[in-house]
Amino acid sequence: MRSTGLRTRVTAGFTAGALALSTAIALVSYQVTRGSLLAERERTAVQAAYLDSTVVQSGLAAEQPDILEILRSLDTGGDRRAVLHRDGTWYARNLDAGITSAIPAALQQLTQQGEPAVQRVQAGGAPALVVGVPLADGTTFYEVDSLAELQHTLRVLAIVLTLVALSTAVAAAALGRHATGYVLRPLRSVTDAAEEITSGNLTARLDPATEPDLARLTASFNGMVDQLSARMQRDRRFAADVSHELRSPLQTLEAAASVLSRRRDRLDERSGTAVDLVNAEISRFQALVNDLIELARSDQPPDRRPVDMVDLARQVCQSQGVPGDVVTLDGGADPVWRVDRRRITQLLSNLVDNAQRYGGGVCAVRLGTGPDDHLLTVEDEGPGIRPEDREVIFDRFVRGRAAHVRGAGDGTGLGLALVAQHAAAHDGTAQVTDRPGGGARFQVRLAREGG
Repeated sequence: MRSTGLRTRVTAGFTAGALALSTAIALVSYQVTRGSLLAERERTAVQAAYLDSTVVQSGLAAEQPDILEILRSLDTGGDRRAVLHRDGTWYARNLDAGITSAIPAALQQLTQQGEPAVQRVQAGGAPALVVGVPLADGTTFYEVDSLAELQHTLRVLAIVLTLVALSTAVAAAALGRHATGYVLRPLRSVTDAAEEITSGNLTARLDPATEPDLARLTASFNGMVDQLSARMQRDRRFAADVSHELRSPLQTLEAAASVLSRRRDRLDERSGTAVDLVNAEISRFQALVNDLIELARSDQPPDRRPVDMVDLARQVCQSQGVPGDVVTLDGGADPVWRVDRRRITQLLSNLVDNAQRYGGGVCAVRLGTGPDDHLLTVEDEGPGIRPEDREVIFDRFVRGRAAHVRGAGDGTGLGLALVAQHAAAHDGTAQVTDRPGGGARFQVRLAREGG
């Protein structure tokens, strides 16, 4: 399973943390606010009930009190409803009929015992607060205070707190993404520099002034690149020096072997075979030295000039005994490419030679042009390349299975490495896949100049 990226994980962490924190704060705020509002509303309701009970108590002190008129005289507003229980009879305003059913029996029993009581109930499908105040002579005064408005206020508060929590989570996600992008920006600079170095640009460095907090990483990275560049230059100089030093004795050996070859008919069969072996090994050694010199020159920039690739490919094929008609140009492709003629000639020669030696012969050489690159394809009719060999076949001194199976021991192991080097010099790549119907398909992509 593919793991999520660091930026996604950090953003998710910011979001989850902010959501959890804002939710907890919202819940605590809601509970505290709700408790405070309910307590304040209960105090207000109790004070109003005691005040109204005083008015009722005064009205009942008359000789023949009109209880309904007394209840109607109370200023209860639209939220409070007053009822009176006297001598086993309930008295209420005309519009308050049925409100007595909302008064719990336990609260009635408590007030009948002379104890004031307060209880939250449901009246008419809405929350309410019942306040019971005992009066003289077994009379009890009750007020039912509706909490519908308070419930609406609490509902609005809950919605607002929820929106605040979600907004905080969204803001945290944006902040986390921005912060992660800012933190990863220096790493992207390191990645870009590493990619340039991989493509052969050993002059790529990190700017120490860009991110002072990462000065140590920048210094270490630049130091590593300096050491790598110096080591590669030493290796190239060594390969070039060794190759040039070997050329002189090789020429002497080649001249001596040539003399022996001209007198082969005077030698016995065993000596003649030895002379042939010496000549073959000298030729292979000479090819190896030439390839090493070419590798040592691989850091030089390509000399791009217009080249007729169809004509060049046919010349290369014919020079190696391959009919020129195997070369085809894809429909609409441009036959003239701006490339380094020397490098592309060797690249194509090595691919054709590889197909002839180990791939059963070249069956097709195709040239194509895309929006950003050129595509050169060489196909053979051999056994193909095993998947496990495709990643390393372009490395130096690596030879595929076909070379060992066919017993060809005259290769240098540098041909395909040079193909990859020349492709990289043109900001391109080299790869090998299976050819439909059997065989190998070598494809080289070369970046178009300015593409």
